[in-house]
Amino acid sequence: MRFSAFVLLFGLAGAVAAQTVYRYVTPDGRTIFSDQPVPGAKLQGTVAPPAPPSTPPPSSSDTRRTAPAEPPGEARVQRLRDATAEVEAATQDLAQARLRLDAGKEPLPGERTGTAGGGSRLNDEYWARQAVNEEAVRRAQARLDAAVAARNAAL
Repeated sequence: MRFSAFVLLFGLAGAVAAQTVYRYVTPDGRTIFSDQPVPGAKLQGTVAPPAPPSTPPPSSSDTRRTAPAEPPGEARVQRLRDATAEVEAATQDLAQARLRLDAGKEPLPGERTGTAGGGSRLNDEYWARQAVNEEAVRRAQARLDAAVAARNAAL
């Protein structure tokens, strides 16, 4: 007798768990989920019961774990280190390029040409040197921008 009651109880529990749930919306906008009709509410659809898990989740007492071939995140950490080193190198390169640009503002001997009025003007060699220095700053800034973007992507 007890065994049949036990089987009947668990059989009904499985049937209740698999029951369809309906979604209703009341006139005031509330959503109600029920297995029976809701008076005055509009039926919006059904909600299927969740599928049973294919494998049981591991219990907290299960201490067996497999060690990964590489510690988690080690490759990511190395990429971040490499990217940070590149940012530092690019920052130094930019600082040196800016120093060369600032130091190169003064004309060197031979970069001035005399004028008819007795003065002098900066000649093409001076402006070519300035263009080279400015281009070095632009390249160093582009390198730094790319290095920062790569480091941010590694985060």
